[in-house]
Amino acid sequence: MSQAKSPPALAPDLFAAIGNTPLIRLPKLSAAIGRTVVGKAEFLNPGGSVKDRAAKFIIEDAEEQGRLRAGGTIVEGTAGNTGIALAMLGNAHGYKAIIVTPDDQSVEKIDLLRTLGADVRIVPAAPFTNPENYYHVARRIAEVTPGALWADQFNNPANARGHYLTTGPEIWEACGEELDAFVASAGTGGTFAGVSRALKERRSQIRTVLADPLGSSLFCYIKEGTLDTLGDSVSEGIGIKRITENFRTAVADDAVRVDDQTMVEMAHYLVREEGLLLGGSAALNVAAAARVARTLPPGSTVATVLCDGGGRYLSRLYSPGWLSENGLVPQHHDLTFL
Repeated sequence: MSQAKSPPALAPDLFAAIGNTPLIRLPKLSAAIGRTVVGKAEFLNPGGSVKDRAAKFIIEDAEEQGRLRAGGTIVEGTAGNTGIALAMLGNAHGYKAIIVTPDDQSVEKIDLLRTLGADVRIVPAAPFTNPENYYHVARRIAEVTPGALWADQFNNPANARGHYLTTGPEIWEACGEELDAFVASAGTGGTFAGVSRALKERRSQIRTVLADPLGSSLFCYIKEGTLDTLGDSVSEGIGIKRITENFRTAVADDAVRVDDQTMVEMAHYLVREEGLLLGGSAALNVAAAARVARTLPPGSTVATVLCDGGGRYLSRLYSPGWLSENGLVPQHHDLTFL
């Protein structure tokens, strides 16, 4: 029987409710591989994702510097979750939000952005070198919008600083000397950079390993110092073909690459075996963490990030029709896919 817990502390506002998410042990996965895998439950943030932290620090930093004032507008190019967090927190402080997103993202995230009142501008997915890439479009909109803040999550140091000051220390406080490795993917690089630096400062022996989807350059950057890519991925919000200012501050010992089939298999395994309905990036993180854990001595502990919930991907990751169309129908009911 579960024991009663003391009531949670009073959060004075929405901003204060962000962070201090639990670190959840994945018991069945851990037992199967003989190592402990734990996930930072960032889907339990008020806005439902790890991006709440970046949005909070970006807004607070801009307010402190006077770059965001009452009645202002926050503009950002995003795959969805950062935009959701910025719109949510912007509402709490009286700001409008203009969110530019590529047309290859899930409909659930687009709908949620609109429900939050954001002015959503959907643009065709295009490479970063194309001036019509969502990042560049957002920058141009911010330049001509009075009272606008361009959040620029990719290069804004407040992003990584938020994870350095909160996410990393929270993982350390929960695991301490028992933590052997931290494994996570990167999009803007803020989470991986901030957490890796925070953990390395506390115990240099902790291995920090980047998890990367196909189509991203970060695996080759860490392994070979190049920006080469291989294949492509349906994953959302992770993987990138350039080095952001946030990622430049990361401390990475190694990198592992995870394909889409493995990501999907793990997503469905986590629902079936652990009761966790998670997004693709979280599933990819767990798969990578399990693979890294298997290279460590039995009994080792590996932490990763459960970035967001699967409810934002019901039309894709958990849709039999979509999975069939993309050749990603799960084939395994055990962990042989690892």
